[in-house]
Amino acid sequence: MGQVVFIPREIDANEGRVAASPDTVKRIISLGFDVIVETGAGLASRIPDADFTKAGAASGKAADVAKADVVLKVRRPSEAELRSYKKGAAVIAIMDPYGNDAGVAALAKAGVTSFAMEFMPRITRAQVMDVLSSQANLAGYQAVIDAAAEYDRALPMMMTAAGTVPAAKVFIMGVGVAGLQAIATARRLGAVVTATDVRPAVKEQVQSLGAKFIAVEDDEFKQAETAGGYAKEMSKEYQAKQAALTAEHIAKQDIVITTALIPGRPAPRLVSAEMVASMRPGSVLIDLAVERGGNVAGAEAGKIVTTDNGVKIVGHLNVAGRIAASASLLYAKNLLAFLETLVDKDTKALAVNREDELVKATLLTDGGKVVHPNFADKPPTMIASAEPAAKSAKPAAAKKPAAAKKPTATKSKGTA
Repeated sequence: MGQVVFIPREIDANEGRVAASPDTVKRIISLGFDVIVETGAGLASRIPDADFTKAGAASGKAADVAKADVVLKVRRPSEAELRSYKKGAAVIAIMDPYGNDAGVAALAKAGVTSFAMEFMPRITRAQVMDVLSSQANLAGYQAVIDAAAEYDRALPMMMTAAGTVPAAKVFIMGVGVAGLQAIATARRLGAVVTATDVRPAVKEQVQSLGAKFIAVEDDEFKQAETAGGYAKEMSKEYQAKQAALTAEHIAKQDIVITTALIPGRPAPRLVSAEMVASMRPGSVLIDLAVERGGNVAGAEAGKIVTTDNGVKIVGHLNVAGRIAASASLLYAKNLLAFLETLVDKDTKALAVNREDELVKATLLTDGGKVVHPNFADKPPTMIASAEPAAKSAKPAAAKKPAAAKKPTATKSKGTA
């Protein structure tokens, strides 16, 4: 038996994604591995066990992870799961290490070589491995679908013999990958769309999708982006002007979608309680950062809150995972592309080159230690945007490999 790749069923109740597809299983086998997929791993992503076995994988139980040289997962394995892992096994997943010191320590204690896919550098070579982009793209789409469902009115303008239905007004706060896809989706549904971001470079992208860009465009704004595509810290004066403009605009909107996440910190507050109170009854806010504290005042993780003035604040968990059947196919390809770089083509065996730039960026634990510079014996610092910069004005294409920051009316540094 050759080296084994194991695909477990995710144990989190809110996680429907799986780390492989029948297509990637075939490709992994062609690399020289034997593949075991835990029974039921793909059911929530509409992939029956039979599809994996047809692709050449063996069906297994959770305990079969003990045989694995490589474990492909969606979420970081729990301490209980790690008890069965082989020491020295490579574990590739979205590790979510910020604020989860105990979980990272458990990986080191288990002796696994773990890779955090969300730390993949945004360079040309690694674009196909960019899990943040692939999953944020779907989250932006799903945010609009969720908003439309809660809004319970038509989004496009409809002119009928009985009268005219006005188009819904949708405001997107943050024009990274999720924001661009939200703009494109809302426009396809016929809404009147506006968007904001502290980076002037995205204005053209917003307009190319048929939306209007909203920002205080003074001299400071024109210098608000670093060479790496990140937002600079804005002055208090600018923040106040932007906050006033945002507050005035939000009061007129039917749907607001916020997308700002900053690794290692609480999500920046974009929408205050006063802004929520200014909105009309029946309006909807979708908070894509609710798992990190939320961009919207009053948002609650995993809940839909209706305010006293009849505004709905939607805080769904794992929004990309709400369309797991699509999200899993993209995520599986991200993992496969990275795994291919870790395999010796001649011996067809795992051969991790610790000098490779991709390995250096993503290696979290190795040899029983936490080795990533952001977590090894010092407090974590921000190294990557949680929601990447859009790579093109087209939501399906790529233009800018650098991570982008999200906007906020009160804080501009580190937002995307």
